[in-house]
Amino acid sequence: MSGAALAVETVSVRFGGLLAVDRVAFTVASGSITAVIGPNGAGKTTLFNAISGIHPPHSGRVLIDGQPLQAAADWRQRAGWAASGAVAAGLAAAAAGLLPGWAALTDPARTVAMPLAALQGAWTAPALPWAAAAGLALGTAGAWASWRRTRLSPEVAAEVGIARTFQNLRLFRDLSALDNVRLGAHRHLAAAAVPAALRLPGHFRDERIAEDAAREALALVGLADAAGRAAGHLPYGHQRRLEIARALASRPRLLLLDEPAAGMHGGEADALEELVRRIRDRGITIVLIEHHMRLVMRLAERIVVLHHGAKLAEGTPAEIRADPQVVAAYLGSGGHNA
Repeated sequence: MSGAALAVETVSVRFGGLLAVDRVAFTVASGSITAVIGPNGAGKTTLFNAISGIHPPHSGRVLIDGQPLQAAADWRQRAGWAASGAVAAGLAAAAAGLLPGWAALTDPARTVAMPLAALQGAWTAPALPWAAAAGLALGTAGAWASWRRTRLSPEVAAEVGIARTFQNLRLFRDLSALDNVRLGAHRHLAAAAVPAALRLPGHFRDERIAEDAAREALALVGLADAAGRAAGHLPYGHQRRLEIARALASRPRLLLLDEPAAGMHGGEADALEELVRRIRDRGITIVLIEHHMRLVMRLAERIVVLHHGAKLAEGTPAEIRADPQVVAAYLGSGGHNA
């Protein structure tokens, strides 16, 4: 392990007057397994949503391999778009002013008067408002596009290699397991809508790439034999694995698992532990939210504890198990036996 794959820098998330995540900060080493634990309502899933761009932080930053997911807002970029809008307004006004002068092209006697007509027309009352509106529209569109590029979103997170599963299953129940996982490979496909609509060779090449990636991910999670079955007909534990396979098909660098062992019995949890280790061994950094304390203590190398939206503690499993604040807030007397 070397370097920090993920750095969360004093991230806060608000919903109206509710501070759901309060200046949480921690780092995750590359190639490691880190657990985020805490009571229900502690802000764990909201933190995952902030990292993955679903609910971008109101303050603080998220960095992947030292690079911020949110580009710093650059006033020069905004000013550039405002200037572009002003220039567009001027050009539109000039074009509107030239219209009366076009008649001079067919009348040589009036050719000398054409520049003056253009200048006067540029400032006529009917032309200027339309010109100003056109410039304002261009400047506003550019400023909006600039803002979008500096805003953390799920697309941005996926593009840099963040994948996740959800606390509540989000599968397409009527699609096959293979088709569910193929969706995860979408960001790596090169062909656009036109080749797909026209059934060009690039479309079929992408289909083969997506299917190969999906079958590899299904094999990794132990569901190769279930590829043709509808996702909704799979046992619950297999559906959990199917969500992990879909995330893996996107070839992530960082995998966020939100309560992957929820609803599993002891044998399934043991199999999940083995699967998570196999994924880590492929060079993927893992952060998981989990209430299954025996699994957390065996699996995680570092643990971050949240309480009321703030970080209560951070350390190794042994340190967390012995922390009196954590025991009082979350683990209880059974924490020493976890």
